[in-house]
Amino acid sequence: MTTNSPSKVHVTTTINGQQHELLVPPYMSLLDTLRELIGLTGTKEGCLDGNCGACTVSVDGRIVDSCLVLGAEVNGKNVNTVEGMATPEGLHPLQQAFLEEAALQCGICTPGFLVAAKGLLDNEPSPSEGRIRHWLAGNLCRCTGYDKIVRAVQKAID
Repeated sequence: MTTNSPSKVHVTTTINGQQHELLVPPYMSLLDTLRELIGLTGTKEGCLDGNCGACTVSVDGRIVDSCLVLGAEVNGKNVNTVEGMATPEGLHPLQQAFLEEAALQCGICTPGFLVAAKGLLDNEPSPSEGRIRHWLAGNLCRCTGYDKIVRAVQKAID
């Protein structure tokens, strides 16, 4: 990471498998970097203080709230967002299960739940219901309740 000017930091990062070179204001969050500089608006703004999980992304395989990470901190790292889940062949099994189980309503929390659930399944292919609930505890939903979300994650396992 090198500073090109006092107001911007040069960042090279891989987002959803695609390399990006950016000039990021040092105070800009990863959330705003993704939305404003890259144009990936799937990651949602919720609370801006790390309590709701709407902005959950994966950085080098670690689940983080992108509102709490600076865009400059992802220099040399791999970032995965909800946009990186689907392929040209179709939706990721978690996305399909969320649709089939009606595990979404307004959609603000859904990207964060999807990325967090994918992080769980990438690390634990067959988690128990209790483990799913524990893993997703950092993501809040004000519309659906959590049973449909948990059922959708369980369905994606099968």
